[in-house]
Amino acid sequence: MARLKAFQGVVQQNADIADSVVVYIEEAHPSDGWMSTDAPYQIPKHRCLEDRLNAAQLMHLEVPGCLVVVDSMENSSNAAYGAYFDRLYILQEGKIVYQGGRGPEGYRITELRDWLDQYRERLEKSNNLVIHV
Repeated sequence: MARLKAFQGVVQQNADIADSVVVYIEEAHPSDGWMSTDAPYQIPKHRCLEDRLNAAQLMHLEVPGCLVVVDSMENSSNAAYGAYFDRLYILQEGKIVYQGGRGPEGYRITELRDWLDQYRERLEKSNNLVIHV
């Protein structure tokens, strides 16, 4: 939960320079499998896309204002991005410009925040250019 709150803060702080998307993948700690003792929700293993969509609604409540999309039951996004359990990415013009480590150990919201802060500085500098004609 703390990670989601930190992510929410970064989303809100940078809404003017970045669009944020959460891709909800397969449940890492399903209630009918290897359940985490501190899980805020009891979500069973997704057996169909409807199960995954219903679980994603909870995610949407945790990060309001952020688009939440759902991976296919074949887990194609998860496989393509190596996201299991969670992972942070920044894409710019269709290219990955930041790839965080795999969670939970490699999930570092501070790295994401630092990248966005540096990007904001570059934007501000480019807006302050004086062109002599």
